Amino acid sequence: MGCVFLTKIGVVAIYYLLKVIISAALIVFISEISKRSSLVGALTASVPVISVLAMVWLYKDTHNITAVASLAKEIFWLVLPSLSLFLTFPLLVQYRLKFYPALSLSLVIMVGCYFIMIFLLRRFG
Repeated sequence: MGCVFLTKIGVVAIYYLLKVIISAALIVFISEISKRSSLVGALTASVPVISVLAMVWLYKDTHNITAVASLAKEIFWLVLPSLSLFLTFPLLVQYRLKFYPALSLSLVIMVGCYFIMIFLLRRFG
């Protein structure tokens, strides 16, 4: 009994470790591609690989297709405020802000957009 319990813990730990490794590898991969070509890096980053992996893992863990569909719908609506980062950052850099201040202000604006979107989603469904 104890051996079976430890085996289940080991399998769960390996599964979570695999999730972390795949996610981290994607981030490193995109970063390295972007050094060579910002267009290819942007194309790779724009593909919703992490969202698709999250949907696959949620389905694998729960076998609940309704939960996966709900996740997909919520991802759609919450992608919209994240786009503010990609609009404001280049503008701030164009206005001669240094990297970290431009990124920080862009992130603050993005977080504000998230709060607005969450408010709207709760209010109007």
